[in-house]
Amino acid sequence: MERPASPRRLLLRRPRRAPLLLGVAGLVLALTTACGPAPSGDGGGGGNEGGATKDRAGERWQPEPGTDWQWQLTGRLDRGVDAPVYDIEGFDHGKATVAGLHRDGRRVICYLSVGAWEDWRPDAGDFPKSVIGRSNGWKGERWLDIRKLDVLEPLLAKRFDMCRDRGYDAIEPDNVDGYANRSGFPLTAADQLRFNRMVARLAHERGMAVGLKNDLDQIPQLVKDFDFAVNEQCAQYGECDRLTPFIRAGKAVFHVEYELPTDRFCATSRKLKLSSLEKKMDLTAWRRTC
Repeated sequence: MERPASPRRLLLRRPRRAPLLLGVAGLVLALTTACGPAPSGDGGGGGNEGGATKDRAGERWQPEPGTDWQWQLTGRLDRGVDAPVYDIEGFDHGKATVAGLHRDGRRVICYLSVGAWEDWRPDAGDFPKSVIGRSNGWKGERWLDIRKLDVLEPLLAKRFDMCRDRGYDAIEPDNVDGYANRSGFPLTAADQLRFNRMVARLAHERGMAVGLKNDLDQIPQLVKDFDFAVNEQCAQYGECDRLTPFIRAGKAVFHVEYELPTDRFCATSRKLKLSSLEKKMDLTAWRRTC
């Protein structure tokens, strides 16, 4: 079965279950009181260190379960959302933006695609054709041959250097489940584990935290390698309990739903201690929280 991929840029789409098919799954979760839109106050969220355990010398940021967050990948960045963690487009936001968010008391996550090639990125020409596979279903994007660590590691290291040099606290690496999709390469679960652990190592070597994006099947093997999780639509597909290894390890699970309203998943999210949002698929500033 194909696994979800995230909506990115201005491509209005739902994550993959059956390619390019829309529609809401029939899952009905326990109802709870609807949650309203998050406040857009004066940029609070300072003083709690991004919902993290306190930093000690030589230790990277570690977000705790239940930490509130904001995920915005498109549109003019709204720095007024009252959330201690911002997850934003790494290529689009430089030192000044990250420093401004830090002054507001926020931690900042650098969104990057690591398992798929994107033709609009400034370094797209650095990827040899031999590692570029089938389309992942979205314009301008193709799966990468993650077996070629010798080729991909230096290219990804440069991207991670960019995030580090701009002051980001963490990396959200996207498209880390190519083995479960029609990538154009005979990828195996073992290939994916090696690649994902390389991604985690690259972040940690640069002093940044790193999140496991989706890839639910490999959570048991990877929970020790990653500092938090990012998940899309686990409530819609009845899979949220599979993220509990991160919660038991004291690590945040940043979760988003696109097609379910908050009153369909917030009760479950609270029970499981997920950091849950309802977002539009274009991932602008709009959000509702539990």
